[in-house]
Amino acid sequence: MIEFHPLAPALGAEVSGVQLRAPLPAAALERIREGLRRHLVLFFRDQAIGPADHLALAEAFGTPTPHPAYPHVDGFPAINILESTPERPTKIDTWHTDMTFLEAPPLGSILRARELPEVGGDTMWANLYAAYDGLSPGMRRYLEGMRASHSFAHGFRHSLAEPGGWERLGPAVRANPPIDHPVIRTHPETGRRALFVNRLFTTHLIGVPEAESAAILAFLFDHLETPEYACRFRWRTNSIAFWDNRATLHRPINDYHPALRRMERITIAGERPR
Repeated sequence: MIEFHPLAPALGAEVSGVQLRAPLPAAALERIREGLRRHLVLFFRDQAIGPADHLALAEAFGTPTPHPAYPHVDGFPAINILESTPERPTKIDTWHTDMTFLEAPPLGSILRARELPEVGGDTMWANLYAAYDGLSPGMRRYLEGMRASHSFAHGFRHSLAEPGGWERLGPAVRANPPIDHPVIRTHPETGRRALFVNRLFTTHLIGVPEAESAAILAFLFDHLETPEYACRFRWRTNSIAFWDNRATLHRPINDYHPALRRMERITIAGERPR
């Protein structure tokens, strides 16, 4: 029997009673959907699955959408490799929602731990419903109907500044010009409101003076990162996290350099935020 064990009051649950090998019964998939709606991010331990199982799990929830900046597993273009090595440490340690530079950001992401440092390398998630609910009524009214710009180039500005950065990422920059999304979105399944900006990709509020936009976004970014809205997960090899990208943001804790950390992730196509 699939059971959920909450990790923190705000969000997150460890899941027991299931092995994620394809094909999963329809009842198990529906139980996972229910858990995801309730807990927003699910954690599965001891999942020694192969790439085909990883892909099948993602396809049970939608269409995979690869990330343009990362390499992929041989034979599986939908499975991106997120790797930090002594020679090429990761540069992203900022709270973010995945790929909000797309017109239709992902529904969710499924991340698997393959190689981990001896200690460190945890990931944190935060609840965007709780962030919206925690705003004052006046701030909610101010933000209602407002839109914000999200930029791939802004999110990968440090990589673009490296030697060869534009040669490697220039096509992705050109293919993903800035896009705007509502600052407050409505979840298409639950109908709940969520605060939908993030420090990595959101650059400014549309139609708002520059100084005001910067001040409001600085407040919102700090508000989103309130500890009471968050949970923290300690990885083990073959752990898997599956999160709802429409209602969460997350942050990798890069405290392990120069150790190796290799993760494999599939993102699942979503819908245009409304």
